[in-house]
Amino acid sequence: MRMPSAVPFRVSGAHRLLAALAAMAALQGAAIAQPQASAPPAPPTAQQATTPSPSPALLPVPAAGAEPPPQPLPCPAPVPATARCLAGKDAAGAFYWMAVPADWNRVLVVHAHGGPDLGKPTPARGQEDLQRWAILVRAGYALAGSTYRRGGYGVTMAAEDTERVRALFVEHVAQPRRTVLHGQSYGGGVAAKALDLYGPAEGRDSPYDGALLTSGVLGGGGNAYAFRLDLRVVYQYVCRNHPGAQEAQYPLWMGLPAGAQMSREDLAARVRECTGIGLPASERSPEQMARLKTILDVVKIPERSLVSHLSWATFLFRDLVQHRLGGRNPFGNVGAVYRGSDDDEALNAGVARYKADPEAVAALAADSRPSGRLGLPVLTVHAIHDPTAFVELEDAYRQIVARAGSADRLVQVFTDQADHSYLSDPEYPAAMGALMSWIDHGEKPVPQQVARLCAGMAKRFPDGGCQFRPDFQPQPLAARVPKRDTPAVLQKK
Repeated sequence: MRMPSAVPFRVSGAHRLLAALAAMAALQGAAIAQPQASAPPAPPTAQQATTPSPSPALLPVPAAGAEPPPQPLPCPAPVPATARCLAGKDAAGAFYWMAVPADWNRVLVVHAHGGPDLGKPTPARGQEDLQRWAILVRAGYALAGSTYRRGGYGVTMAAEDTERVRALFVEHVAQPRRTVLHGQSYGGGVAAKALDLYGPAEGRDSPYDGALLTSGVLGGGGNAYAFRLDLRVVYQYVCRNHPGAQEAQYPLWMGLPAGAQMSREDLAARVRECTGIGLPASERSPEQMARLKTILDVVKIPERSLVSHLSWATFLFRDLVQHRLGGRNPFGNVGAVYRGSDDDEALNAGVARYKADPEAVAALAADSRPSGRLGLPVLTVHAIHDPTAFVELEDAYRQIVARAGSADRLVQVFTDQADHSYLSDPEYPAAMGALMSWIDHGEKPVPQQVARLCAGMAKRFPDGGCQFRPDFQPQPLAARVPKRDTPAVLQKK
């Protein structure tokens, strides 16, 4: 998920970067008007060959085309001023960025960003990512990433675009000694899918040596987003204003009906009216506080993330259902038992119930669900109290990997933090250092080792400190998200 960056930046350098990117995009406009892609799709894995084909809108197939080279641009702070920064727009329509430090350790980190953003890609998105993850450049790693070719949901599409920027780096900058995928939030799922598409397989070498997945939305879209349908039905049962009684009624899995003009501000106003969120606690009525408590206790989310989750369950659902899945429903709640209200019997009898469309479920799984077959070392880092991507998603991913027989290729570590978009400066280079020792020397890390590496990194990068919890193990996802009837297409996965 994309959240506002907390990383400070030098305004003059940032403005120069944006202006140069805009000028470059205008100059290249004629060449990139029709989206194309230079990197051919990877050959299908055995799983892909037997998986039902998803909607064409969900998995657009890029055509071949030539790629213009990246252009040098000023590096925005906090990227070191001595670094070399480049940017461009690829033939598929995605903006991309690269940064190489003066003391480069010859390791390239290819970043898959969070989201998904629902608007058109912009250079500003790439600048934000470069600034947020400047800690890796400061630690000696080259960094490259893509904005993805379009907004909206599309995990496989984003994985293709991420691989394309790696190929551009190799073609126009340098051949690294090692290449590591880094996926953050939604990008964690993108990187996990890229491991399927571009990881080592029979008769195929991989351009990657390992992956670091941080705060990942893991396990596929079905696992990651089902609770947001729960939020929609529980919220509507309690508040009855999304949609309101005088508005056209529609199935809540749709997000919004076609042509609806609701804005995020409109949605926040409805939530405020029902629950008092956005008002000081002293100004909330007893009825508002009771309604808010019911929603939070049943859906098991913190107050600070209610509006954002409801926003995703509105605007992302609209994108996913109407623009990627042909109007079909990938989420169901038949069989889900909700608990935590003052009257659970009435709640479960009164909430709307929906059955998922098997074709939509299959399409979403084909696009976003990883196979779990890991041919490379993978390290994940997740905050225990992440308000956006629940830490229990790590257990869902662990189970997928274990069922695929790849448990020995996965290490998961956790921090005692309550953030999603960024944890702390020393924690990321510590995790990367542990991963690189595994890749280079075969030394599979244990959580205690990552914590010790962080303590050393904190002497150089002290901001935020180290809060690893080596003894923590997450609960199964069902401890937070109620089980429900499983579509047949997923029962064997």
